[in-house]
Amino acid sequence: MRRIAILGSTGSIGESALDVVRASGGRLAVVALAAGSNWRTLAAQARELRPLLAVVADPGGEQPLRRELAGTGIEVAAGLEGLRRAAAHPEAAIVLSAIVGAAGILPTWEAARAGKTVALANKESLVAAGAAITAAASASGGLILPVDSEHSAIHQLLRDRDPREVRGIVLTASGGPFFRREIDLDAVTPEEALRHPSWSMGAKVTIDSATLMNKGLEVIEAHWLFGLPLERIGVVVHPQSIVHGAVELTDGALLAHLSPPDMRIPIAAALHHPERVELPWQRLDLAALGRLEFFPPDHERFPALRLACEALARGGTAPAVLNAANEVAVQAFLERRLAFSAIPALVAAALARVPAGPAVPGIEEVLAADGAARAAAREALPEFDPPRRS
Repeated sequence: MRRIAILGSTGSIGESALDVVRASGGRLAVVALAAGSNWRTLAAQARELRPLLAVVADPGGEQPLRRELAGTGIEVAAGLEGLRRAAAHPEAAIVLSAIVGAAGILPTWEAARAGKTVALANKESLVAAGAAITAAASASGGLILPVDSEHSAIHQLLRDRDPREVRGIVLTASGGPFFRREIDLDAVTPEEALRHPSWSMGAKVTIDSATLMNKGLEVIEAHWLFGLPLERIGVVVHPQSIVHGAVELTDGALLAHLSPPDMRIPIAAALHHPERVELPWQRLDLAALGRLEFFPPDHERFPALRLACEALARGGTAPAVLNAANEVAVQAFLERRLAFSAIPALVAAALARVPAGPAVPGIEEVLAADGAARAAAREALPEFDPPRRS
Protein backbone atom coordinates (compact mmCIF):
# COMPACT_ATOMS: atom_id res chain seq x y z
CA MET A 1 0.00 0.00 0.00
CA ARG A 2 1.28 3.47 -0.91
CA ARG A 3 0.59 6.26 1.55
CA ILE A 4 0.03 9.69 0.07
CA ALA A 5 -0.50 13.28 1.13
CA ILE A 6 -2.67 15.46 -1.10
CA LEU A 7 -2.00 19.19 -1.01
CA GLY A 8 -4.90 21.01 -2.65
CA SER A 9 -7.42 18.23 -2.13
CA THR A 10 -10.53 20.35 -2.76
CA GLY A 11 -9.42 21.70 -6.16
CA SER A 12 -9.99 20.05 -9.52
CA ILE A 13 -6.71 18.09 -9.41
CA GLY A 14 -7.28 17.09 -5.80
CA GLU A 15 -10.80 15.84 -6.50
CA SER A 16 -9.51 13.87 -9.50
CA ALA A 17 -6.77 12.40 -7.32
CA LEU A 18 -9.38 11.19 -4.84
CA ASP A 19 -11.12 9.42 -7.72
CA VAL A 20 -7.81 7.68 -8.43
CA VAL A 21 -7.53 6.68 -4.75
CA ARG A 22 -11.08 5.30 -4.74
CA ALA A 23 -10.37 3.29 -7.90
CA SER A 24 -7.07 1.90 -6.59
CA GLY A 25 -8.56 -1.13 -4.86
CA GLY A 26 -6.76 -0.32 -1.62
CA ARG A 27 -3.35 0.19 -3.23
CA LEU A 28 -3.40 3.88 -2.24
CA ALA A 29 -4.15 5.29 1.23
CA VAL A 30 -4.39 8.96 2.18
CA VAL A 31 -2.49 10.01 5.31
CA ALA A 32 -2.81 13.80 4.95
CA LEU A 33 -5.21 16.17 3.20
CA ALA A 34 -4.69 19.91 2.81
CA ALA A 35 -6.93 22.60 1.34
CA GLY A 36 -6.94 26.37 1.01
CA SER A 37 -10.12 27.73 2.57
CA ASN A 38 -12.81 25.19 1.68
CA TRP A 39 -12.97 23.54 5.09
CA ARG A 40 -16.45 22.08 4.49
CA THR A 41 -15.36 19.97 1.52
CA LEU A 42 -12.11 19.13 3.31
CA ALA A 43 -14.08 17.88 6.31
CA ALA A 44 -16.24 15.65 4.10
CA GLN A 45 -13.14 14.24 2.40
CA ALA A 46 -11.48 13.59 5.75
CA ARG A 47 -14.54 11.82 7.16
CA GLU A 48 -14.59 9.56 4.11
CA LEU A 49 -10.88 8.79 3.80
CA ARG A 50 -9.76 9.03 7.44
CA PRO A 51 -6.32 10.62 7.02
CA LEU A 52 -4.09 11.15 10.02
CA LEU A 53 -3.92 14.92 9.36
CA ALA A 54 -6.27 17.49 7.81
CA VAL A 55 -4.94 20.99 7.11
CA VAL A 56 -6.75 24.16 6.10
CA ALA A 57 -4.39 26.89 4.92
CA ASP A 58 -6.81 29.69 5.84
CA PRO A 59 -6.47 30.09 9.64
CA GLY A 60 -10.12 31.17 9.76
CA GLY A 61 -11.15 27.64 8.82
CA GLU A 62 -9.28 25.91 11.63
CA GLN A 63 -11.95 26.04 14.32
CA PRO A 64 -14.87 25.05 12.04
CA LEU A 65 -12.77 22.16 10.74
CA ARG A 66 -11.96 21.07 14.29
CA ARG A 67 -15.65 21.07 15.16
CA GLU A 68 -16.53 19.05 12.06
CA LEU A 69 -13.85 16.44 12.77
CA ALA A 70 -14.29 16.26 16.55
CA GLY A 71 -14.27 12.67 17.75
CA THR A 72 -12.78 11.24 14.53
CA GLY A 73 -9.20 11.07 15.81
CA ILE A 74 -8.02 13.11 12.81
CA GLU A 75 -5.45 15.74 13.73
CA VAL A 76 -6.23 19.26 12.49
CA ALA A 77 -3.71 21.98 11.61
CA ALA A 78 -3.83 25.30 9.79
CA GLY A 79 -1.75 27.91 8.00
CA LEU A 80 1.62 27.60 6.34
CA GLU A 81 3.00 25.54 9.20
CA GLY A 82 0.17 23.06 8.72
CA LEU A 83 0.92 22.83 4.98
CA ARG A 84 4.56 22.18 5.76
CA ARG A 85 3.61 19.40 8.17
CA ALA A 86 1.42 17.76 5.53
CA ALA A 87 4.15 18.07 2.90
CA ALA A 88 6.74 16.40 5.12
CA HIS A 89 4.39 13.98 6.92
CA PRO A 90 6.47 11.02 8.12
CA GLU A 91 3.85 8.48 6.97
CA ALA A 92 3.59 9.85 3.41
CA ALA A 93 5.80 8.32 0.73
CA ILE A 94 4.18 10.36 -2.06
CA VAL A 95 3.07 13.99 -1.89
CA LEU A 96 0.69 15.25 -4.56
CA SER A 97 1.41 18.95 -4.86
CA ALA A 98 -1.78 20.43 -6.34
CA ILE A 99 -2.10 23.78 -4.57
CA VAL A 100 -2.82 26.49 -7.14
CA GLY A 101 -0.23 29.16 -7.80
CA ALA A 102 2.77 30.40 -5.83
CA ALA A 103 1.16 29.26 -2.59
CA GLY A 104 2.41 25.78 -3.50
CA ILE A 105 6.10 26.72 -3.71
CA LEU A 106 7.10 26.32 -0.06
CA PRO A 107 5.11 23.10 0.57
CA THR A 108 6.59 21.56 -2.59
CA TRP A 109 10.09 22.55 -1.48
CA GLU A 110 9.42 21.03 1.96
CA ALA A 111 8.31 17.76 0.38
CA ALA A 112 11.39 17.66 -1.86
CA ARG A 113 13.64 18.48 1.09
CA ALA A 114 12.05 15.66 3.09
CA GLY A 115 12.96 13.12 0.41
CA LYS A 116 9.40 12.48 -0.75
CA THR A 117 8.29 11.40 -4.17
CA VAL A 118 6.58 14.59 -5.30
CA ALA A 119 3.74 14.13 -7.78
CA LEU A 120 3.87 17.66 -9.13
CA ALA A 121 0.71 19.34 -10.40
CA ASN A 122 1.75 22.77 -9.09
CA LYS A 123 3.82 23.89 -12.07
CA GLU A 124 4.46 27.25 -10.44
CA SER A 125 6.85 25.56 -8.00
CA LEU A 126 9.35 24.68 -10.71
CA VAL A 127 8.65 27.83 -12.71
CA ALA A 128 9.57 30.08 -9.79
CA ALA A 129 11.95 27.89 -7.77
CA GLY A 130 13.19 25.21 -10.16
CA ALA A 131 16.82 25.43 -9.05
CA ALA A 132 16.00 25.31 -5.33
CA ILE A 133 13.45 22.49 -5.56
CA THR A 134 15.44 20.24 -7.87
CA ALA A 135 18.52 20.77 -5.67
CA ALA A 136 16.51 19.87 -2.55
CA ALA A 137 15.21 16.67 -4.18
CA SER A 138 18.68 15.72 -5.33
CA ALA A 139 20.19 16.26 -1.87
CA SER A 140 17.46 14.30 -0.05
CA GLY A 141 17.07 11.45 -2.52
CA GLY A 142 13.57 12.63 -3.41
CA LEU A 143 11.92 12.22 -6.80
CA ILE A 144 9.80 14.64 -8.83
CA LEU A 145 7.15 13.07 -11.05
CA PRO A 146 5.11 15.35 -13.34
CA VAL A 147 1.32 15.36 -13.19
CA ASP A 148 0.57 17.97 -15.87
CA SER A 149 -0.70 15.92 -18.79
CA GLU A 150 1.98 17.24 -21.16
CA HIS A 151 4.90 16.61 -18.84
CA SER A 152 3.52 13.25 -17.78
CA ALA A 153 3.40 12.31 -21.47
CA ILE A 154 7.01 13.38 -22.04
CA HIS A 155 8.15 11.61 -18.86
CA GLN A 156 6.56 8.37 -20.02
CA LEU A 157 8.05 8.69 -23.52
CA LEU A 158 11.54 9.36 -22.15
CA ARG A 159 11.45 6.60 -19.55
CA ASP A 160 14.52 4.33 -19.86
CA ARG A 161 15.57 6.07 -23.09
CA ASP A 162 19.20 6.99 -23.75
CA PRO A 163 19.33 10.83 -23.65
CA ARG A 164 21.72 10.75 -26.60
CA GLU A 165 18.83 9.55 -28.77
CA VAL A 166 16.68 12.61 -27.96
CA ARG A 167 16.78 15.69 -30.15
CA GLY A 168 13.96 17.56 -28.42
CA ILE A 169 10.43 17.50 -27.06
CA VAL A 170 7.12 18.99 -28.15
CA LEU A 171 4.43 20.20 -25.75
CA THR A 172 0.89 20.55 -27.05
CA ALA A 173 -1.51 23.37 -26.20
CA SER A 174 -5.26 23.31 -26.68
CA GLY A 175 -5.14 26.96 -27.73
CA GLY A 176 -7.95 27.82 -25.34
CA PRO A 177 -11.35 29.17 -26.36
CA PHE A 178 -10.11 31.97 -28.67
CA PHE A 179 -7.30 30.50 -30.76
CA ARG A 180 -9.24 30.10 -34.01
CA ARG A 181 -11.99 32.63 -33.32
CA GLU A 182 -12.17 36.12 -34.74
CA ILE A 183 -12.95 37.90 -31.50
CA ASP A 184 -12.06 41.28 -29.99
CA LEU A 185 -9.70 40.26 -27.18
CA ASP A 186 -10.07 43.70 -25.56
CA ALA A 187 -13.73 42.93 -24.88
CA VAL A 188 -13.43 39.32 -23.69
CA THR A 189 -15.31 38.66 -20.44
CA PRO A 190 -14.26 36.28 -17.66
CA GLU A 191 -17.24 34.10 -18.49
CA GLU A 192 -16.07 33.70 -22.09
CA ALA A 193 -12.47 33.01 -21.10
CA LEU A 194 -13.53 30.37 -18.57
CA ARG A 195 -15.27 28.24 -21.25
CA HIS A 196 -12.40 25.91 -22.02
CA PRO A 197 -13.14 23.68 -25.03
CA SER A 198 -11.39 20.52 -23.75
CA TRP A 199 -10.55 20.50 -20.05
CA SER A 200 -12.38 21.09 -16.78
CA MET A 201 -9.95 23.07 -14.63
CA GLY A 202 -9.85 25.76 -11.97
CA ALA A 203 -10.28 29.42 -12.92
CA LYS A 204 -6.59 30.40 -12.78
CA VAL A 205 -5.37 27.56 -15.03
CA THR A 206 -8.29 28.08 -17.43
CA ILE A 207 -7.46 31.77 -17.93
CA ASP A 208 -3.78 30.89 -18.35
CA SER A 209 -4.80 28.41 -21.04
CA ALA A 210 -6.78 31.13 -22.83
CA THR A 211 -3.79 33.52 -22.86
CA LEU A 212 -1.30 30.67 -23.62
CA MET A 213 0.59 31.65 -20.47
CA ASN A 214 -0.11 28.14 -19.17
CA LYS A 215 2.00 26.75 -22.02
CA GLY A 216 4.72 29.26 -21.30
CA LEU A 217 4.84 28.15 -17.67
CA GLU A 218 4.97 24.55 -18.87
CA VAL A 219 7.97 25.30 -21.10
CA ILE A 220 9.84 26.56 -18.03
CA GLU A 221 8.67 23.54 -16.01
CA ALA A 222 9.86 21.20 -18.78
CA HIS A 223 13.30 22.80 -18.68
CA TRP A 224 13.68 21.82 -15.01
CA LEU A 225 12.03 18.42 -15.26
CA PHE A 226 13.97 17.16 -18.26
CA GLY A 227 17.14 19.23 -18.19
CA LEU A 228 16.60 20.56 -21.70
CA PRO A 229 17.52 24.03 -22.98
CA LEU A 230 14.83 26.31 -24.36
CA GLU A 231 15.75 25.66 -27.99
CA ARG A 232 14.96 21.95 -27.59
CA ILE A 233 11.44 22.52 -26.21
CA GLY A 234 8.79 23.08 -28.88
CA VAL A 235 5.12 24.03 -28.64
CA VAL A 236 2.28 23.32 -31.06
CA VAL A 237 -1.42 24.09 -30.73
CA HIS A 238 -3.55 20.95 -30.85
CA PRO A 239 -7.24 21.81 -30.34
CA GLN A 240 -8.41 18.22 -29.81
CA SER A 241 -6.19 17.76 -26.69
CA ILE A 242 -5.58 14.10 -27.51
CA VAL A 243 -1.84 14.21 -28.20
CA HIS A 244 -0.30 15.51 -24.97
CA GLY A 245 3.35 15.52 -25.93
CA ALA A 246 5.94 14.13 -28.31
CA VAL A 247 9.63 13.29 -28.29
CA GLU A 248 11.73 13.84 -31.39
CA LEU A 249 14.58 11.36 -31.78
CA THR A 250 17.87 12.00 -33.51
CA ASP A 251 16.95 9.75 -36.44
CA GLY A 252 13.88 11.84 -37.28
CA ALA A 253 11.27 9.65 -35.58
CA LEU A 254 8.59 11.38 -33.49
CA LEU A 255 7.04 9.42 -30.60
CA ALA A 256 3.71 10.77 -29.37
CA HIS A 257 1.58 10.10 -26.29
CA LEU A 258 -2.22 10.02 -26.79
CA SER A 259 -4.99 9.77 -24.23
CA PRO A 260 -8.41 11.27 -23.53
CA PRO A 261 -8.31 14.73 -21.88
CA ASP A 262 -8.83 13.29 -18.39
CA MET A 263 -6.47 14.39 -15.61
CA ARG A 264 -7.06 11.18 -13.70
CA ILE A 265 -4.84 9.37 -16.21
CA PRO A 266 -1.61 11.33 -15.54
CA ILE A 267 -2.43 11.50 -11.82
CA ALA A 268 -2.69 7.70 -11.70
CA ALA A 269 0.56 7.38 -13.65
CA ALA A 270 2.36 9.43 -10.98
CA LEU A 271 0.72 7.90 -7.91
CA HIS A 272 1.28 4.32 -9.12
CA HIS A 273 4.71 4.93 -10.69
CA PRO A 274 6.48 2.89 -12.00
CA GLU A 275 3.56 0.47 -12.28
CA ARG A 276 0.60 0.74 -14.62
CA VAL A 277 -2.83 -0.11 -13.31
CA GLU A 278 -6.22 -0.79 -14.85
CA LEU A 279 -8.40 2.33 -14.83
CA PRO A 280 -12.19 2.21 -15.22
CA TRP A 281 -12.45 5.29 -17.42
CA GLN A 282 -12.77 6.35 -21.03
CA ARG A 283 -10.62 4.74 -23.72
CA LEU A 284 -9.55 6.27 -27.02
CA ASP A 285 -11.29 5.17 -30.20
CA LEU A 286 -8.89 6.25 -32.93
CA ALA A 287 -11.41 5.71 -35.73
CA ALA A 288 -13.95 7.90 -33.94
CA LEU A 289 -11.50 10.78 -33.53
CA GLY A 290 -11.76 11.65 -37.21
CA ARG A 291 -8.78 14.00 -37.33
CA LEU A 292 -6.03 15.49 -35.22
CA GLU A 293 -4.89 19.04 -36.02
CA PHE A 294 -1.71 20.94 -35.20
CA PHE A 295 -0.89 24.64 -35.61
CA PRO A 296 1.98 26.96 -34.69
CA PRO A 297 1.27 29.29 -31.75
CA ASP A 298 0.12 32.80 -32.64
CA HIS A 299 2.69 34.91 -30.78
CA GLU A 300 1.18 38.18 -32.01
CA ARG A 301 -2.32 37.66 -30.60
CA PHE A 302 -1.10 35.64 -27.60
CA PRO A 303 2.29 37.05 -26.51
CA ALA A 304 2.28 35.39 -23.08
CA LEU A 305 4.07 32.29 -24.39
CA ARG A 306 6.86 34.45 -25.81
CA LEU A 307 7.15 36.34 -22.49
CA ALA A 308 7.60 33.08 -20.61
CA CYS A 309 10.31 31.90 -22.99
CA GLU A 310 12.10 35.24 -22.62
CA ALA A 311 11.93 34.94 -18.82
CA LEU A 312 13.48 31.47 -18.97
CA ALA A 313 16.26 32.78 -21.22
CA ARG A 314 16.84 35.70 -18.85
CA GLY A 315 17.16 33.31 -15.92
CA GLY A 316 17.61 34.11 -12.24
CA THR A 317 14.34 35.11 -10.60
CA ALA A 318 12.76 36.33 -13.85
CA PRO A 319 10.49 33.26 -14.08
CA ALA A 320 9.35 33.87 -10.49
CA VAL A 321 8.55 37.48 -11.40
CA LEU A 322 6.66 36.32 -14.50
CA ASN A 323 4.61 33.86 -12.48
CA ALA A 324 3.74 36.26 -9.65
CA ALA A 325 2.83 39.13 -11.96
CA ASN A 326 0.65 36.80 -14.00
CA GLU A 327 -1.25 35.74 -10.87
CA VAL A 328 -1.96 39.40 -10.11
CA ALA A 329 -3.01 40.07 -13.71
CA VAL A 330 -5.32 37.05 -13.92
CA GLN A 331 -7.01 37.97 -10.66
CA ALA A 332 -7.50 41.56 -11.87
CA PHE A 333 -9.06 40.24 -15.08
CA LEU A 334 -11.41 37.92 -13.16
CA GLU A 335 -12.42 40.93 -11.03
CA ARG A 336 -13.06 42.94 -14.26
CA ARG A 337 -10.33 45.46 -13.48
CA LEU A 338 -8.07 44.52 -16.40
CA ALA A 339 -8.75 43.69 -20.04
CA PHE A 340 -8.00 40.14 -21.15
CA SER A 341 -5.63 41.49 -23.82
CA ALA A 342 -3.72 43.47 -21.16
CA ILE A 343 -2.80 40.44 -19.02
CA PRO A 344 0.55 39.85 -20.79
CA ALA A 345 1.22 43.59 -20.95
CA LEU A 346 0.94 43.89 -17.17
CA VAL A 347 3.27 40.90 -16.79
CA ALA A 348 5.79 42.53 -19.14
CA ALA A 349 5.61 45.74 -17.09
CA ALA A 350 6.48 43.84 -13.90
CA LEU A 351 9.35 42.03 -15.64
CA ALA A 352 10.75 45.39 -16.71
CA ARG A 353 10.55 46.80 -13.16
CA VAL A 354 11.94 43.91 -11.09
CA PRO A 355 15.60 42.82 -11.43
CA ALA A 356 16.26 39.19 -12.38
CA GLY A 357 18.34 38.50 -9.26
CA PRO A 358 21.10 35.90 -8.89
CA ALA A 359 21.65 33.25 -11.55
CA VAL A 360 20.85 30.42 -9.13
CA PRO A 361 18.37 31.82 -6.60
CA GLY A 362 17.65 30.11 -3.30
CA ILE A 363 14.16 29.70 -1.91
CA GLU A 364 14.27 32.96 0.08
CA GLU A 365 15.39 34.93 -2.97
CA VAL A 366 12.56 33.37 -4.99
CA LEU A 367 9.99 34.37 -2.37
CA ALA A 368 11.41 37.90 -2.21
CA ALA A 369 11.16 38.20 -6.01
CA ASP A 370 7.60 36.90 -5.86
CA GLY A 371 6.65 39.65 -3.40
CA ALA A 372 8.43 42.35 -5.39
CA ALA A 373 6.70 41.26 -8.60
CA ARG A 374 3.27 41.36 -7.01
CA ALA A 375 3.93 44.86 -5.71
CA ALA A 376 5.19 45.99 -9.12
CA ALA A 377 2.18 44.52 -10.93
CA ARG A 378 -0.29 46.14 -8.53
CA GLU A 379 1.52 49.45 -8.86
CA ALA A 380 1.40 49.26 -12.66
CA LEU A 381 -2.24 48.14 -12.85
CA PRO A 382 -3.77 51.67 -12.96
CA GLU A 383 -1.71 52.38 -16.09
CA PHE A 384 -3.85 49.92 -18.05
CA ASP A 385 -7.36 50.60 -19.24
CA PRO A 386 -10.16 48.48 -17.76
CA PRO A 387 -11.89 46.07 -20.15
CA ARG A 388 -14.20 47.49 -22.80
CA ARG A 389 -17.80 46.37 -22.53
CA SER A 390 -19.17 44.93 -25.73
